[in-house]
Amino acid sequence: MGNRTLVRRCALSALLLFAASVTAVAAAPEKRQAAQETPAAIGGFAGGAKLQLRWELQRNVFTEQAPHGRTQARFILVNGDSRPLPPRGWSLYFNSMDGMPSGALPGGLLLEEVAGGYFRLRPGPGFAGLAPGGTLDIGYQYPHLLVKLAHAPAGPYLVYDAAPDAAMAIADFQLLPVTRLEQLDRGGSGAHALATPADTYRRNLRADVLPADAVPPVLPTPLQFEAGAGRLVLSGRPTIVAAPSLGTEAALARSLFPASLPAGGPALRLGVGTVPGQASPEAYRLTIRAASGIDIVGNSAAGVAYGLQTLRDLLPLPGAAEAALAEVAIIDAPRFGYRGFQLDVGRNFHGKETVFKWLDLMARYKLNKFHFHLTEDEGWRLEIAGLPELTAIGAVRGHSAKPGVRLQPAYGSGPDPRDARGSGYYSRADYIEIVRYAAARHIEVIPEIEMPGHARAAVQAMEARYHRLKAAGSKDADRFLLNDLGDRSVYKSAQFYDDNVINPGLESSFTFIDHVVAQVAALHREAGAPLRTIHMGGDELPEGAWEQSPASRALMTKIGLETTADLWDYFYDRVDGIVRRHGLFASGWEEMASRKTRLGGRNKLIPNPRFTGRGFSAYVWNNVGGAEDLAYRLANGGYDVVLAPVTKMYLDMAHNANPEEPGVNWGAYVELDNVYDFIPFDYLKNAGDAARLGKDGLTDYGKRRVRGIEATLFTETVRDAGLIDYLVMPRLLAVAERAWAPDPAWATEPDAARAATLHRAAWSGFVNALGRRVLPRLDLERTGVAYRIAPPGLLVDGGRVLVNHVLPGMTLRYTSDGTVPTAASRLVAGPIAERGTIRVAAFDRNGRAGLAASVEHR
Repeated sequence: MGNRTLVRRCALSALLLFAASVTAVAAAPEKRQAAQETPAAIGGFAGGAKLQLRWELQRNVFTEQAPHGRTQARFILVNGDSRPLPPRGWSLYFNSMDGMPSGALPGGLLLEEVAGGYFRLRPGPGFAGLAPGGTLDIGYQYPHLLVKLAHAPAGPYLVYDAAPDAAMAIADFQLLPVTRLEQLDRGGSGAHALATPADTYRRNLRADVLPADAVPPVLPTPLQFEAGAGRLVLSGRPTIVAAPSLGTEAALARSLFPASLPAGGPALRLGVGTVPGQASPEAYRLTIRAASGIDIVGNSAAGVAYGLQTLRDLLPLPGAAEAALAEVAIIDAPRFGYRGFQLDVGRNFHGKETVFKWLDLMARYKLNKFHFHLTEDEGWRLEIAGLPELTAIGAVRGHSAKPGVRLQPAYGSGPDPRDARGSGYYSRADYIEIVRYAAARHIEVIPEIEMPGHARAAVQAMEARYHRLKAAGSKDADRFLLNDLGDRSVYKSAQFYDDNVINPGLESSFTFIDHVVAQVAALHREAGAPLRTIHMGGDELPEGAWEQSPASRALMTKIGLETTADLWDYFYDRVDGIVRRHGLFASGWEEMASRKTRLGGRNKLIPNPRFTGRGFSAYVWNNVGGAEDLAYRLANGGYDVVLAPVTKMYLDMAHNANPEEPGVNWGAYVELDNVYDFIPFDYLKNAGDAARLGKDGLTDYGKRRVRGIEATLFTETVRDAGLIDYLVMPRLLAVAERAWAPDPAWATEPDAARAATLHRAAWSGFVNALGRRVLPRLDLERTGVAYRIAPPGLLVDGGRVLVNHVLPGMTLRYTSDGTVPTAASRLVAGPIAERGTIRVAAFDRNGRAGLAASVEHR
């Protein structure tokens, strides 16, 4: 799911983290005095609206002590008020995805970690205030390289001690550009180099521009495709013939054809029957004949729906001169029964209209499992009957001086609890509507309830419930309590929390889990799409959790458990029992199916022998740091597995190391071709001998345990729904191709030279189909999908600039004076001979531009 513990925490271990709660700091003597004063008494400073704050990555520094590099950064604080920023009595709060060095900073300020990526700056004894118009440079150094601006501070706001609940957002906050050599320097750190326009040009040369008749007509690639000689002219809207049981599919069929066409077109017959040679319920047969019209037969209604999506792909692009379909005969069925997309709405919330949009896109490209990541440390997003605190507290982020009111700001959500990304949840009615919407598109919703780690929203909400009921004298106050109030365990989660874990030593934890599972299952029944599995988390239990919990230690003594690894097994044995009682099977991250042990002094995950017969479905993201074969070992060991490797399927990863590219980078950089090149049954086919040494391959038995593959989007950096489009599309199309189509010939060819030739042909077909047919259809149908338009490749070659693009067919426009190209700029019609700063951008069919690339041609 995102084990920053493996990748990032090691780099942050050098930080001296000073944990202090807001309450504890507010009780310090100097603060007690300030609390008696009003803002007017400390200078009448107007607050956040008059402050300007900038953050700058100044330079990367490489020394003998830090050969892998450190980053020097600074805040630039400007007082735009007519009165001074006072020397005491205020705090400036913000979030940071990276740890920051607590302690004294230049200018007499103190930097403190409050909790879990939530920091504050406050005046120390040496701070003299900031005069009107004054500027304060606040420099500090990270003990590692800071490459992506997603890790920069976010969401700053100001709070006076005298009015601790009155937070004022600093609206004038910017991250300064990262363009200078000292900012971009990677030294000898081994960090990924920047992708230059020349690098991009050479990468794009891996594909050829194909003639129109060689562009693959259907994506994902069908199993069997036979082209005919004739054409079916669409003289009018087809006449739909379908049984009442295919009403939803008939409606989809009608939506494929423009209303401007007259009635009385060729017949379009839909039916459920038998697809020759195909046992999958999702299989279909599609025939288009000039003399008889269009026939789609599926092994089920789902097969009919997929046949219609293929028909959509075969239709002329909107606005084409001729409305006609080539004759074809297609027999098709998916490679994998599980073809998934996961959307995280816990870290940043996205409403049901966004979910509907992605369900529509999943259906269009024949994906059938929607993994709905509903709960996280930073948000619980589903209404649960009987537990209103889960949404009243656990779904709300914002500033509060009092504990138990709401969650703290996270990922830049700021102080306002009405922030639409920090706060929000799906009502029961919303969720039922989502499940029904998905079911109508033959998509199964798999909800995820994270546990025992990544559970801070639930833990905080249930503790607040406990304190409220206890104060009211309720004897049932602790019925759903999730944390041992006497726990003194010392740990830091991957997101720096020390209070985000459900405690297995409390029977109330299992009462809570049973109640939530029952309620979620009831919602699915009410939606008419009964739940089959529920994803029960399992990700990233931090080292040290439970070890100093009296409740957990007492349980371990009572039932004879030696280690917290045994306690983990106990926890998931209980969870599995709960899930089974509700008629479900348990899914979860790979740790659910793994046992942590030691080999050669290092942690190692092995298949957990305790649960191999339980029917667990393990979602395996970890293919880094020596775990490249973990998914295969789990499958070979008897676990059902969904492949979701971070280096191929994590769509929250940035495309490359360039600062302007959004996304995170803790696991990999993932370009479109990285996704396309994924070989599900042979991760390491193209790796060197050293990388394959000691790694397990997938046995024939293990292959039968692989349920399918899943693309994943975690949303730490995704506050804008448009950024989902940018990060997911068109990479999701490569996921769809790998999930539906059989292995391409290049993936199984043992001869390297022959495999390279086959790969070039297949990759050329894929990118030509995207650039000339699939993405233009999204544009022309006005779907509102703002997919990533990659920057062009540019190469200075003698007296000319060569230009290409990863997707043939994109319109390229340029300027020679360094200005950003617009839809009115000159077309690139070949090599550019003009001199100057050549800047080129690609445009979609609606004139939307992608990132521009530039070179100096003097």
